Amino acid sequence: MNLNIRDVYNKQLPVDLIKTNAVRQVYEACFSTVLPQIPSKPKVLHVSKEVAALLGLNEEDLQSELFLKVVTGAQVLENTHPYAMCYGGHQFGHWAGQLGDGRAINLAEVEHDGQLWAVQLKGAGKTPYSRTADGLAVLRSSIREYLCSEAMHHLGVPTTRALSLSLSGDQVMRDVLYDGHPAYEKGAIVCRVAPSFIRFGNFELFAKRGDFQTLQVLTDLTLSEFFPDREVGTKNGYLSFFKEVVDKSLEMVVHWQRVGFVHGVMNTDNMSILGLTIDYGPYGWLEGYDPDWTPNTTDRQNRRYRFRNQPQIVLWNLYQLANALLPLIEDPAPLEAILNQFTTNFDDQYLTMMRSKLGLDKKEAADSRLVADLEKTLQLTETDMTIFFRQLADVHTAMVFDGENGFVELIQDAFYAPEDLSGQVLAEWLSWFERYQLRLKAEESDTSIRKMAMNQVNPKYVLRNYMAQMAIDEADQGNYTLLEQLTSLLKNPYSEQEENQKWFAKRPEWARTKVGCSMLSCSS
Repeated sequence: MNLNIRDVYNKQLPVDLIKTNAVRQVYEACFSTVLPQIPSKPKVLHVSKEVAALLGLNEEDLQSELFLKVVTGAQVLENTHPYAMCYGGHQFGHWAGQLGDGRAINLAEVEHDGQLWAVQLKGAGKTPYSRTADGLAVLRSSIREYLCSEAMHHLGVPTTRALSLSLSGDQVMRDVLYDGHPAYEKGAIVCRVAPSFIRFGNFELFAKRGDFQTLQVLTDLTLSEFFPDREVGTKNGYLSFFKEVVDKSLEMVVHWQRVGFVHGVMNTDNMSILGLTIDYGPYGWLEGYDPDWTPNTTDRQNRRYRFRNQPQIVLWNLYQLANALLPLIEDPAPLEAILNQFTTNFDDQYLTMMRSKLGLDKKEAADSRLVADLEKTLQLTETDMTIFFRQLADVHTAMVFDGENGFVELIQDAFYAPEDLSGQVLAEWLSWFERYQLRLKAEESDTSIRKMAMNQVNPKYVLRNYMAQMAIDEADQGNYTLLEQLTSLLKNPYSEQEENQKWFAKRPEWARTKVGCSMLSCSS
């Protein structure tokens, strides 16, 4: 592989002087050099050729023995020093102290076509930040991460990417449900790619420790590397940087709400300073439209990270980042002004996004009420979010909603129990559709053009948890056919793909309570 490699040492960041993977507290350092654990029998299961192209890798590279060894941690490239980053974070609203890359090892940075990409292995062994864990990952969580990061990219959601999915050949002990019944599973490694994996928690840890010198070094380098038009070493530069992080984070969460994605673990150590969706653990897409749903069993009681709460949690996390940067800025007022604007900006951008989902180009004052009433009506009976919005594009102003038959026929596939569409529930739906039709008439737009526009923001296919679990079950048996099929399907989520119509369907009943298909744990 003829890669243009840049080593982390070129950044001149403070490094942990103890060169060992032993678990420990690390001070006054942004990273620790580590070595991946050598896998016993590595095997590449799947490669994203699109991501490979970003790095300048060709087909011959992907078939090479060197590629296999590098993306599984079996071999370290010459003149590189793999490392794990040091950071902290708030987990479920509580400061957790030092966390760091407990099962992620950054191999190096690759420069191609003027873009710098950090290449990272997830599940390649213990680091100084692994705490009581082993730094490894298993096949089921690795498949979910590999599929989802690429699916999100093709949905148009800012995200980290996945280059490859591999088996390590080792067995890894995990307690899937945290119920005292651990079992061995197949070990796996995902090679992840992003411009940077720096998180809010990188800044938080140094601020919490009062290590303002390292905090400034990290912040200045972050500006010079990833925000080059910001002035380094000045309060205005830091404020401008913070505002851009706020804007990027806002854009990201609006996209989450657009496609019905629930992250599940929105801790500050899982928040990217580039506004990228990062760390795919117990995530999920809304099946029935339930704003209070969370995919995380750890969050079952308080539902802190439920769908409707994600914008507020992004803001809460941004407050923690603001507190971390305060020692460099010294004046809280301008930080607060930026944060105070978040809610207004979110409301505006959310309404704009929902207008696009409804096929509305013009802005009318009553639109916010139309959207709010739809969100309430969607909860009257279990309604599949993805199917509903996709089928909504078929509504036109000449339709006559003259009762149950006409209504159910239009979007019956979106309802889990169409028989519930009667009485007051049916009346509420008919009332909303009548108002929606009136609003469409005010658009004076061509129906076919509007449908095309709506179908570009309302996906037909998303990675439902039961689909990922089916691929996992097959992969456990050594069959990777469905993994390949889903990878292909999710590259074109807005296309009709008539040959894949079977995936445009509600969650099957068997998946409602099956492990891996509803809520998931953080177990990897």
